[in-house]
Amino acid sequence: MIDHIGFPVSDYERAKAFYLKALAPLDYVLVMEVTQEQTGTEPSAGFGANGKPDLWISGGGGMNKPLHVAILAKDRATVDAFYEAAIAAGGRDNGAPGIRAHYHPNYYGAFVLDPDGHNIEAVCHTPG
Repeated sequence: MIDHIGFPVSDYERAKAFYLKALAPLDYVLVMEVTQEQTGTEPSAGFGANGKPDLWISGGGGMNKPLHVAILAKDRATVDAFYEAAIAAGGRDNGAPGIRAHYHPNYYGAFVLDPDGHNIEAVCHTPG
């Protein structure tokens, strides 16, 4: 089981603003932020639900290849809401909400590229 994931972004404030808006439909909020003075390296922001940060971004210049992160949504309407919020926050479409039957018959997901090109997904595995 993964406890959390973190990755660097090229523009910390821009990415933080994107994730605040894009993850809101998934009940993710900014749980905590750690300053550069506290880390000794770069500022970091931890997003999560129920008070636990499990998705971290940090300053530091981004990555040379994008990564993929999938966040579980409680239902298909939440996947749709994530997609709309992420696009409104400046994300780019990488797969509109819909069934991805090649994974399994109830795999309903939406994919958006964040400002650094990372592929952020919301997914629901339950029918209807």
